[in-house]
Amino acid sequence: MSFSNKQQPGRVRSDRKQQIKQAALRMFARRGFAGTKTSLIAVEAGVSEGLIYRYFKSKDELYTVLVRELIEEATKELDHIHLLPGTPYEQMKALTQAMLAESSKSSFLLILRARKEVEIPEEARQVLEQHAANALIDRLVPIFIKGQQAGDFSEGDPQKLLSWYFNIINSLIMQEIEKEAYGIPDTDRLMRFLSK
Repeated sequence: MSFSNKQQPGRVRSDRKQQIKQAALRMFARRGFAGTKTSLIAVEAGVSEGLIYRYFKSKDELYTVLVRELIEEATKELDHIHLLPGTPYEQMKALTQAMLAESSKSSFLLILRARKEVEIPEEARQVLEQHAANALIDRLVPIFIKGQQAGDFSEGDPQKLLSWYFNIINSLIMQEIEKEAYGIPDTDRLMRFLSK
């Protein structure tokens, strides 16, 4: 048996686990924690319901793992946002594009729903409480101030302007998932809200 054949069962296991997590992410984002059953996740993932329990003890654990991973990933990206190339305007535009990318919508929606849902696992709630909802805005204020000083962004309280901006984006993500008629405007149109 070659080395690669020895590694294959572990890789298959990892791929299966990832497949289940991606399906769960989409289902929790669409239906919320209470509205998602493991049977729905199994159908979405194309696996048996029993296979989910080989990787996760419960729906609660699966949900908590997703919330923790999404929060950790977002925190890492925010910690490095100032390293993005370009002006503060270009950095904000890149962040907006990343948030609205098709591949990101379920992640943002799951976290938005998690912060509003009454019934979620206690451990997931604790993860969310450790990472305040306004952490994104707090990290972006210095970049926004630089953009104001460069004349790229509107004058005014950066915290308030960014809060309004991300409330708009959050609402657009919610309406997109709920299949509202108008969809999401392009990034340049959204950026006009912040521009001078």
